[in-house]
Amino acid sequence: MITVGEALDTILAKMQFKGIERVSLDQALGRILAEDVVSGRNNPPLDNSAMDGYALIAEDVKDAGPENPVRLKLAGEVAAGYESDRTLQRGEALRIMTGAPVPKGADCVIMQEDTEKDGDSILCLDRAEVGENIRLAGEDVSVGETVIEQGTQLSPSHIGMLAVVGRSSIAVAQRPTVAVLSTGDEIVDLDGDATGPRIYNSNGYMLSAQIRAAGGIPVYLGIAQDTEEDLMKHFEWALKCDVVVSSGGVSVGDYDLVKASLDKLGNEMSFWKVAMKPGKPLAFGRIGPRPVFGLPGNPVSSFVSFEQFVRPALRKMMGARQLTLKQVQARLTKTVTKKTPRLHFMSAQLSSNNGEYTVTPAKEQGSGVLKSAMNANGLLVFPLETGELKNGDTVSVQMLES
Repeated sequence: MITVGEALDTILAKMQFKGIERVSLDQALGRILAEDVVSGRNNPPLDNSAMDGYALIAEDVKDAGPENPVRLKLAGEVAAGYESDRTLQRGEALRIMTGAPVPKGADCVIMQEDTEKDGDSILCLDRAEVGENIRLAGEDVSVGETVIEQGTQLSPSHIGMLAVVGRSSIAVAQRPTVAVLSTGDEIVDLDGDATGPRIYNSNGYMLSAQIRAAGGIPVYLGIAQDTEEDLMKHFEWALKCDVVVSSGGVSVGDYDLVKASLDKLGNEMSFWKVAMKPGKPLAFGRIGPRPVFGLPGNPVSSFVSFEQFVRPALRKMMGARQLTLKQVQARLTKTVTKKTPRLHFMSAQLSSNNGEYTVTPAKEQGSGVLKSAMNANGLLVFPLETGELKNGDTVSVQMLES
């Protein structure tokens, strides 16, 4: 039995980058960027006004106030998308709209609320400093600046920045296809007969959702019965995908035939058990170039095992910069203990107050209690050799992605 760290290192060492494809900007959300994005222009391209008001010369209004209004002659106006051909002179002001380029000669913009219009003049009721209410050229993005780095998972704000720099398409990592296979005679699909001891195939749908969240493409293969013949048939279908993920059939029971079936297909097994809870019976190997994961059948064990091992593997295949779940330090709100010398992952509720985290473990931590995992937003990491974590201790918590 190997440690979680050893298992993850073994897995990641065998993962290969899948490749690159080009997608249009409207298809890029959530994808992993496969190139550095360098801006070829300034944004904004010219100094422009941050609000509706009047462009003027700060020296002209240095003594302005409600009791001492300063009169300036209106020299025209300019709207966003246009440039003024005027060079502003002392004693003049130019009506300007938000986003419009600041005319030559002007060095500040006074808010419309601080003025009164009076015929072909304005009365300035407040002073303005040099540079006030002006957004400088390149203030957001400058020419030659790397605005998004390779390996970044693209969010809505990244999409906006790509549009800012004029990128209509982008190079992204190809998404691996992942076969999802559930095993067990007790499992039925959602439209099946779940009377008596049978249960619905929650793992198949949960794992498919986790694969999508990680950036992969799930290929749901349904349920294989507890016979070597049916398992072999399903695994042969699964090998058409880039990665294979099965759940169930990886412990030591008489009907746990996954290992034997994979061996017949040429599986090179790397490990079979990991010193963790939940998720001890976990298998990893390869059939040719294809990584194969055998996850436990209990739903929480399957969920946690995926997040610790399959998710990082898929993200490495896509060249992501962040492979594992983000981890933070938090203050524990109640004492917890364990007996087994394994690394425990406990479903927990993580809260933040003024940048400081607290964490409360769920009351029920059983590997079959999916409700606890569903209501959790973090996994409390209970160290391998530690038997007790006390109320008030600082602990590590993995943040589950929503």
